[in-house]
Amino acid sequence: MLIQLLSLLALTPTILCQNYFDVSDGDSYILSTIQDEDKELKIDNILRNPLNYKDFPPLVSSPKKTERTLEQGHIPQYVIDYAPLVHLYSEERYLPYDIGEYVTNFHVTFENGSVYPGTEADMNLDQLSKLKHSCDLFLTSNSDFDKDPDWITGVKNKPSLINGEIKNAPATLIVVDKGFGWVDAYWFYFYSFNLGPFVMGQGPYGNHVGDWEHSLVRFYKGEPVIVWMSAHGGGGAFYYHNLEKYALDPRHPVIFSARGTHANYPSVGQHPHDLPYDILSDFTDRGPLWNPSRNYLGYTYDGKNVYPATNNSNPKHIGREWNYGNWLSFKGHWGDQQLPDNDKRQTYSFIGGYKYINGPTGPLMKNLLRVVPCERAKWWNFWSGCNVRQNIKWGVGIESEGYNCGNLFVKVRPRWLKTILQKVTWGGGFCYIVDLLYG
Repeated sequence: MLIQLLSLLALTPTILCQNYFDVSDGDSYILSTIQDEDKELKIDNILRNPLNYKDFPPLVSSPKKTERTLEQGHIPQYVIDYAPLVHLYSEERYLPYDIGEYVTNFHVTFENGSVYPGTEADMNLDQLSKLKHSCDLFLTSNSDFDKDPDWITGVKNKPSLINGEIKNAPATLIVVDKGFGWVDAYWFYFYSFNLGPFVMGQGPYGNHVGDWEHSLVRFYKGEPVIVWMSAHGGGGAFYYHNLEKYALDPRHPVIFSARGTHANYPSVGQHPHDLPYDILSDFTDRGPLWNPSRNYLGYTYDGKNVYPATNNSNPKHIGREWNYGNWLSFKGHWGDQQLPDNDKRQTYSFIGGYKYINGPTGPLMKNLLRVVPCERAKWWNFWSGCNVRQNIKWGVGIESEGYNCGNLFVKVRPRWLKTILQKVTWGGGFCYIVDLLYG
């Protein structure tokens, strides 16, 4: 306790005089990313069941004080009670990592490759928070990440078999009040490296240093309604009650993290995405179970300020957010810029694209003020739809534990008939579209 008091007293006078971090940077970027023009959305545009949800109030991106539910900096207990648990892939090579340790392996560069003055050595989160807030900044590795050093693999950061905690890799929890009893809880999962998928036996493609994935649990008056999970710039939204729950505490929904890419899915097996005929797929299984609610950095957010949590499920972690500083204000890339063509580590394929691409941006760049569950629409979703699924999207293949319309073809015999059915329906694509619209 004495050590904690001394660490708090060591904070600057400015920090001691306020209970928040200003992340607005004097611009309107965050507010301009709100998807709806009126910053309000009637609930029947999201929840399609009129019998259950017709009388629910609207969601508001920036609620007035009289419309708010939470006190800034307070994490409701129900957010912890219903936190998603994550099954990492059983043979995952790139495990969660601590952002504080991570940034010490970098210097900062502009998009043109020039070094940001003062970041050449001894980089840390405090320096990161003081940088010019610009999307053209990149954390650039001091050593060759391609050789899989420990800070890239996080080899020691495996979940405890007892309670699922990863002691040296805190998750990030950001709670956003959406007004009238609605609360969004965003759980962010950080990995030092994203191993991209293989395409037609070649690859991997789309690798990048730094990887931010996240899930959203949307609550109404303390009850979970929707769970959204990120995957490859998109993701999937599901009704909470239909998701698998943790057997020892059935309040927790279970998410499955894909091998290498860390894309999140609600089931195990093979998950085709973006291309037909299973050309591009993720793979999930029941590997080590991670419980992020055992170790996390907690915040509330209102679009301008970030408020460090005043409470924590682990009493030893209360106030730890102040030690990490205003790192959420960094709007740049959490990894190296796409390697140039003349770098011997870089390759290119017409189908797969580049082997190494830009590192991702951080949590506050993920449209946290959104009223629809989905972060953004993928390239093929030209109508910008955000379907909340009634049913689980099951993985396909031999490890699948359920059946979608598309993978019914797996059981068809003889093989030539199965092949014809798959080709006629574009690799099960017809069933995929039907399932997308009515799932």
